[in-house]
Amino acid sequence: MGLPVLRWLLQGGLLCLASVLTAGTAAAAPDDTRPGHAEPGHVLVLGRISDNPKSHYAQLQPLLDYVVPRMRDVGITEGRILMAPDAQQMASYLRRGRVDWVTETSGTAVNLGLRSGAQPLLLTERSGVRDYQTVFFVRRDSPITSLADLKGHTLALQNVASTSAYLVPVMTLLQNGLTPEILLSARDAAAPDTVGYVFARSEANIATFVHKGMVDAGAVSSVDWADPHRIPAAFRRDFRAIHRTEPYPRAVEVVRAGLDPKVRDRLQQVLLDAASDPQAQDALEKFFGTSGFHRVDAQMQHRLDELKQGLTRVRMEVE
Repeated sequence: MGLPVLRWLLQGGLLCLASVLTAGTAAAAPDDTRPGHAEPGHVLVLGRISDNPKSHYAQLQPLLDYVVPRMRDVGITEGRILMAPDAQQMASYLRRGRVDWVTETSGTAVNLGLRSGAQPLLLTERSGVRDYQTVFFVRRDSPITSLADLKGHTLALQNVASTSAYLVPVMTLLQNGLTPEILLSARDAAAPDTVGYVFARSEANIATFVHKGMVDAGAVSSVDWADPHRIPAAFRRDFRAIHRTEPYPRAVEVVRAGLDPKVRDRLQQVLLDAASDPQAQDALEKFFGTSGFHRVDAQMQHRLDELKQGLTRVRMEVE
C-alpha cells in the first residue's frame, strides 16, 4: 500500500471518529435540556407559549428569581424557563414533567388542562383587572342591535389563540343558536344562516375593519374596548356595543398534574403574598403588568368550566 493511500485512509478514519464523537456528545446532553425528560426535583420550571422568547424571557425571569429563594424549604433551589411555540407543545411539556408552572390566558389555561391535565393554581390580576368580558360592537349607524341580528353578517375576531376575541365570542354565538363560519377574507359574504367571521390579527385591526365597513361587527375584550391605544377615540365615537358576555378570568397560573403538593402549595402561597411584598413589585410589573394573584373562587371556577365546555364545542362544531 502506497504512502498517499495510507495517508488518505488515516485522514478518513479520523474524520469518521470525529463525527461519532460529536454525535455522542449531543446524545449525552444533560436531561434538563432534552424534551421528554423530567427536571431534577430541586428545579422549578416556568413555561410560556411564545412567538418572541427573548421578550418573554425578560418578563418571566424576574418573578422566577423572586419565587425560587422563597421555596428552599420545599427543596427548590433553582429556577428555569422553558418556552413552547404553541399549546400543543406546551401540553406535551406539562405531561412529561418538563414544565411545572405556566402563566396564560384563561382560554389557553383550560386548553392546557384538557390536553395535559394541568390544574388552575391562581387567578392573575393584571393592571388591577381580575376578570373581563367580551364586547360585541358595530358601527353606530348599523341596523344590528343584538346577537340575533348578526345572522347573515360578518364579524372580525383576533386569532384562534385569543380568549376574549375568539373563544368567548364563538362559543357565545353557539350558545345563542347561531352558526359561526370562517371566511377566506373580509371581502367574502356570510351565508344567510351563518355568522361569517374573519381574523384581523389585532384589536386595532378589528376596530379598523368595523369602522371602514369591511365587516359588520367586531368582538374584543372589555379591557381593549376601554383602551384608546387599542380602540382609537376617533373610532370609538362611531361604535355602539350590542352585547357583553359574562366575565371570565383574565389570566390563570396553572401547574402540571403530579407536581409535588408541597411544592404546589408553597408556590401558591409565595405568589399570593407577593402583591404585598415591596421586593416583588418590580418583578410583578414585568410579569405582564401583574398586580396580584387570587384564589379561584366558586364563581370563577364555574366560568373556567364554561370555557372548557365551550372550547370542546368550538373544536367539534366550528374548527
